[in-house]
Amino acid sequence: MNAKLDPGLYIVATPIGNLSDLSPRAGAILSSADAIACEDSRVTAKLLNHLGVRRPMIPYHDHSAPHVRDGLIARMASESIALVSDAGTPLISDPGYKLVREARAAGITVTTIPGPSAAIAALTLAGLPTDRFLFLGFLPNKAKARANTIAEVADVRATLIFYESGPRLAATLAALAEGLGDREAGVAREISKRFEECVTDTLSTLAARYAEHPPKGEIVVVVAPPGEAPPPPADDADAALAEALIRLPPAKAAGEVAKAFGLDRKALYARAMAMKNGE
Repeated sequence: MNAKLDPGLYIVATPIGNLSDLSPRAGAILSSADAIACEDSRVTAKLLNHLGVRRPMIPYHDHSAPHVRDGLIARMASESIALVSDAGTPLISDPGYKLVREARAAGITVTTIPGPSAAIAALTLAGLPTDRFLFLGFLPNKAKARANTIAEVADVRATLIFYESGPRLAATLAALAEGLGDREAGVAREISKRFEECVTDTLSTLAARYAEHPPKGEIVVVVAPPGEAPPPPADDADAALAEALIRLPPAKAAGEVAKAFGLDRKALYARAMAMKNGE
């Protein structure tokens, strides 16, 4: 029999596919909690059946009224409440951050039981740079809002991670190709399940693939960071330097052009002196 838990909020990561991915600690917390706050009790019931336990469940999702959150926090003063999402780590593109924030403000102990996350799992599968990455959740539905969001991150030098659904996938990949350029990307789906796959190619090729064969299941799109920008033509830098020398002394002109073109300031200063001397 599991030991009784101390009162507080327990954030419990649950499997994103294979139920065997549930950690022993997560299983113990779910088996012992006084109640479980969950998105869909039918989904969580399947997990509890896998554990062979029954626990009271309280619906908690994005549309829950504030009084539901207040009620949960009041109970945490004397009871252990586990928070789960339908799959993966709660709060990662799932409800929960308001509950955590207000629980902490109320002096409630908050504990996390880490585990599966589709975003991180897809990143490990795609073979793209992992030293810097940015998780962006779901892109907006409307084309203009989606394009604006993509434009905001076009210059971010990090691998980008998005969640997506099957029916929207092809349009999203095409919008990413248009807004980011035809970068390398990966589409991961059915992670940890029998038919797990991660297909990598350029964004445009992936868009064409999934336009013909829309996939099912939950999907993660991983997009490579922007490539190194090619150096500007020497003639462009020379023209800018010549214009700057009309207004500025050589040192300042070189600094201005170096900043604008991403070139070496010392080399530009030497070029500016040569231009000034008529060379």
